[in-house]
Amino acid sequence: MIERSSETRSVVVEREMPFPPEKIWRALTQPHLIEEWLMKSDFKPVVGHRYKLRRNPKPDVNIVIDCEVLEVEPNKTLSYSWTAYDLDSVVTWTLTPTASGTHLRMEQSGFRPDQKQAYGGAMGGWRQFFASLEQALARME
Repeated sequence: MIERSSETRSVVVEREMPFPPEKIWRALTQPHLIEEWLMKSDFKPVVGHRYKLRRNPKPDVNIVIDCEVLEVEPNKTLSYSWTAYDLDSVVTWTLTPTASGTHLRMEQSGFRPDQKQAYGGAMGGWRQFFASLEQALARME
């Protein structure tokens, strides 16, 4: 039997964004906007709602992530489970108003010590998603 450590790691990405929390909230919770910066989804900001994130980066590659909304506090906090392959994690977004916009913090928690590849992939992936999110926000009315 293999013993596994109960210690897990988190990926944290934080940015100061020149947009009000309400605008960022829309980008985090409206499916057509989520698709612009993350993936296709049937997301609804309702605790208990189960949905899938889908992406086809190549014709023969189909990425599907199973999610469930865990917490919704409009314009402040959004949390959902993120289950894909062998990873059971939780993504939590925290929006804090600042003088110049919003401090946006994303934490994906639950990476086991033996999930170095998933952890590294998430580190790079979330940085790209944040860049795409900023571009989507700049285009939004």
